[in-house]
Amino acid sequence: MSYRHILACTDGSPRARKAVAGAAKLAGFCDAKLTVLFVIPPYVLPAYGEAALYVPGVTPHLYKQRADALANKVLAPAARLARNIGLQCETLAVNAAEPWSGILHAAHKRKCDLIVMASHGRHGVAKALLGSETQRVLTHTRIPVLVVR
Repeated sequence: MSYRHILACTDGSPRARKAVAGAAKLAGFCDAKLTVLFVIPPYVLPAYGEAALYVPGVTPHLYKQRADALANKVLAPAARLARNIGLQCETLAVNAAEPWSGILHAAHKRKCDLIVMASHGRHGVAKALLGSETQRVLTHTRIPVLVVR
């Protein structure tokens, strides 16, 4: 099967960078478009009351600036990697409360026919508490998903 548009997801971790590199090589082999995605959680207003966490000075504007800077830091290496192998690459940062939802929305909007993601390989309590965005994507889509470990 040949793919036309591959969506590679990254959170900036070493495993995600490995997945992006694999997606770039596959896109080059298939002569496919490559979009590299970073999902930003939305700004949440500080809560007050018992056991509330307060971070003074983090305004929605400052949060957006910091989130955009982080997205650029995470996505820039993917764009460089693609350029170095002669591949056109779109980088994209989206806001979503749930990363899997942002991933699927981006994949459908761009008519991607393959999603490439890393699996962090969490087990036991860590998996139960943190969950698996990869598992959620697999559960909620009919688009093929290539999981890189």
